[in-house]
Amino acid sequence: MRAYIETERLFLRNMEPDDYEEMFKWCGDSKVNTYMLYPLYEKAEECKTYIESLDPDNPDVCDLGIGLKETGELIGMGGFAYHSDTDAWEVGYNLRYDMWGNGYAPEAMKAVLEYIQSKREVKAITGTFAIENKKSGRVMEKLGMTYWRDCEYTKLDGSRTFKACSYRRDFQ
Repeated sequence: MRAYIETERLFLRNMEPDDYEEMFKWCGDSKVNTYMLYPLYEKAEECKTYIESLDPDNPDVCDLGIGLKETGELIGMGGFAYHSDTDAWEVGYNLRYDMWGNGYAPEAMKAVLEYIQSKREVKAITGTFAIENKKSGRVMEKLGMTYWRDCEYTKLDGSRTFKACSYRRDFQ
């Protein structure tokens, strides 16, 4: 889904191939990667390949770069993807480590959710986080989600499996 969104402190936009070096600042950071589904990126060019694989015309995915309005720099990426099996939009996000704790993730994800709701019917949103990653659970709570079920997930490279919780918020 193509989008440009602004909040009080942030801008959110579709990623461009030239963003790959900024993206590597979070995708190549082992602290950021600890609970992420994707394996740690070893080279910035891997980010470029990923960005080029994104389909901004897919109406079921809204993945956007998150940037600071004050500086213009990208600090992360996040969005929602629709899953027909649960009839819900699943949230995902990651930010540079030095940007954690500033409220940027919930601010950005609330704005993306509002944008999607202006374009599509949203019956529910979901999110999954490793039980050890309580900060991610707090972000989901700030989006109005509550405990839905226990689960687990495995990194795409099979290197680690996490006990996890899924949160959900249903809309009327």
